[in-house]
Amino acid sequence: MNTPRFLSVDLTGRRVLITGAASGIGRVIAEGFVAAGARVHVCDVSDDALTVLAREQPGIGASKADVSDPEAVAGLFDRVEAEFGGLDILVNNAGIAGPTGPVQDIDAEELRRTMAVDVEAMFHCCARAVPLMQNSGGGRVVNLASVAGRLSYSSRTPYAAAKWGVIGFTKSLALEVGRDGIRVNAILPGHVNTSRFRAVVERRAATLGITSQEMEREVLAPVALGSTVECEDIANMALYLCSSFGAAVTGQALSVCGGVEMMR
Repeated sequence: MNTPRFLSVDLTGRRVLITGAASGIGRVIAEGFVAAGARVHVCDVSDDALTVLAREQPGIGASKADVSDPEAVAGLFDRVEAEFGGLDILVNNAGIAGPTGPVQDIDAEELRRTMAVDVEAMFHCCARAVPLMQNSGGGRVVNLASVAGRLSYSSRTPYAAAKWGVIGFTKSLALEVGRDGIRVNAILPGHVNTSRFRAVVERRAATLGITSQEMEREVLAPVALGSTVECEDIANMALYLCSSFGAAVTGQALSVCGGVEMMR
């Protein structure tokens, strides 16, 4: 028996914005929401990825926007509001891996950029999304964090610090807007089977002077399931949180990691 790709939920007509979603995890999340009947708009900084998305998924609206830039976020939300007339769901997926190396070698600009994309962008987007959701009587916000927001990651201090920040932001915002009917949660992916995961493994391997294969075995060794997770696993958690089944869930940081956190 074939396993369905996505969780079967009804989000017919829901207005959804997903950032950083022309490829990778974000794109699969977008495809999941489309399958559930939602109206979806995505943004990304990659012209090439947006072009491919437009060709392969013509039903998904798309914009080029760097969500770490408040002015770009303002323009993005103006377009989304004009297209949808409001917003029901925001998925803050945009993020970068940040630099790899010992703290004394981290470039200040790389640190700033990591914080701007991985944390500040969520603040900018939520600042525009929350009033729209309040006007609609409620909504859902899903922030993509990482298990790095709960674990200690040597040689990746900027990324880990940013993801700890995402969890703190998520919990605080959930408390702030809960009485407005807005649920805010974070998803903490573990090692996801994407090109970005492979690139991180290669950089860490180079830093430690070992092969990529050795590095990947080391990374996955403490994982309870012994493997990476798939983008669909992340998308299905987002679908659950934004469906009627997730109505009582807010302020939570939910790991989808195959048991990475067992190494704590």
